[in-house]
Amino acid sequence: MTEAGGKRLYQGRNSAIVGPEKGFPFLCVRMAGFPQRAENTTGEKIMNKKRPEIPTDCLFQACYNPELEEEIRKCKEKCYQFNRLSPNDRDGQQKILEELLGGMGENVVFTPPFWCDYGYHIFVGDFFYANHNLVITDGAEVRFGDHVFIAPDCCITTAEHAIDPEQRKAGMEVAKPVCIGNNVWIGAGSTILAGVTIGDNSVIGAGSVVTKDIPAGVVAFGVPCRVMREITDADRYRYPLYQPQ
Repeated sequence: MTEAGGKRLYQGRNSAIVGPEKGFPFLCVRMAGFPQRAENTTGEKIMNKKRPEIPTDCLFQACYNPELEEEIRKCKEKCYQFNRLSPNDRDGQQKILEELLGGMGENVVFTPPFWCDYGYHIFVGDFFYANHNLVITDGAEVRFGDHVFIAPDCCITTAEHAIDPEQRKAGMEVAKPVCIGNNVWIGAGSTILAGVTIGDNSVIGAGSVVTKDIPAGVVAFGVPCRVMREITDADRYRYPLYQPQ
């Protein structure tokens, strides 16, 4: 667990702690800038290196920004190296991921190709699996709990361009953190938009566009994504259990 200003930034390991919103046991405190972090149980690295500040939840000069463009360039080079490896070279993949990500737990798999913008804003818990073609535009932090499954062709973005045409033309953007809780399954071709939190144990159906927070323990899908029902004990018996002969 990391402490910053007396607030817990992250807790994985399937711990149930009540966050700022009811129904979201996975706690994410959204903070601007790049606070110092000590090594913790999720493998987060101490951030001593000065990096350009990206404010959250407000307009800022994101495009045509040489300092940010240089950070993105370095990240894309690491992604390129990662994607060129054999899909079976787990040791090589882990080495690059350790350099690329802000922190990750045990048994983390990103199936190439995988692309992100900065990398060091991404924090991943234990037993994480992302299938082919995951794209994360991580101008703000993106945090995953433990036992998260992500199907192929998904996009998670923290970025919004300005709605005003003159601001958009000038390269103004807004960065909003994304938090995905423990034991979440995100179906194929889904898009998670900026500022969204998905609660523990929920399922996002294939092809969804998630524009608002999704509470814990539900099945949600659609464009835009809506809660369809709660997950119940009946789901345990949805299919017969295979019994080897």
